[in-house]
Amino acid sequence: MIDETQESGDRRWIILCEDGRYATVDADPTPDEIGEAENSLRSSGLAGWLAIMEGSPYGLPTPRLMPVRSLADPRGSWDDVVANFLERRKPDS
Repeated sequence: MIDETQESGDRRWIILCEDGRYATVDADPTPDEIGEAENSLRSSGLAGWLAIMEGSPYGLPTPRLMPVRSLADPRGSWDDVVANFLERRKPDS
């Protein structure tokens, strides 16, 4: 679970795919940019969420993730996507 009480530092808009991968997008994406991103995901067979990430995606503490809206009809829930993101952050064993 992500600690919602931690202080924010770095804040960015991201597209978080169902498998936990993410990409940073321009600050305050326009509706047209969001539509283009959704179409791009869909044409690649992907889905996910537009979200805001507070904190660094590397190291500790774990960044805070806040959903904004789903993109391209994800099959799983927001919690599933966050769990996949956290799993990808684990160091290789």
